[in-house]
Amino acid sequence: MITVDRSLYKLSLFLLSFFSIIMAEENTNQKEAFFAAGCFWGVESTFQQLEGVESTTVGYTGGNVKNPSYELVCTGITDHAEAVQVVYDASVISYEELLDTFFELHDPTTIDRQGPDVGSQYRSAIFYTNEEEKTLVEIKINQVNESGKFRSRIVTEVAPVNNFYDAEDYHQDYYKKRGIIGCAI
Repeated sequence: MITVDRSLYKLSLFLLSFFSIIMAEENTNQKEAFFAAGCFWGVESTFQQLEGVESTTVGYTGGNVKNPSYELVCTGITDHAEAVQVVYDASVISYEELLDTFFELHDPTTIDRQGPDVGSQYRSAIFYTNEEEKTLVEIKINQVNESGKFRSRIVTEVAPVNNFYDAEDYHQDYYKKRGIIGCAI
């Protein structure tokens, strides 16, 4: 028969409970954001450079086809955009700061085009996860429009995020794997 010191047992339970609470509190600052601003390689690279961004994943969202492939998305028939899922620590970087970066890294006034990339998969879009984000996006768009930064009005699509599908492995961390720093900010 194994005997356990009751005070040691209680201490173990207390410590387990204490560390569980700490771990849960750490994760409460972790949030997700979804952005489309042209080719996802450069968008991902830009967000990866920000302090507080914990991870990024390139993929497809905003369309109507389940589990699309890159080749299918490129046809334009899926309605998906090349997008980036940004996981960030909200205690280090705010959603508003991510929005600032988004509006710095591309031209949000062109429809279905960024530089040489043309097609609906390259559209400017922000896919919000809740109503608070939607409100912040609308406020930011109004601020940028009123600032006169761009000659034309912003055409960025604002929509709730639907299913986000990870892009193929060879697209993940594309610039990092090649030792390239994409869009320097």
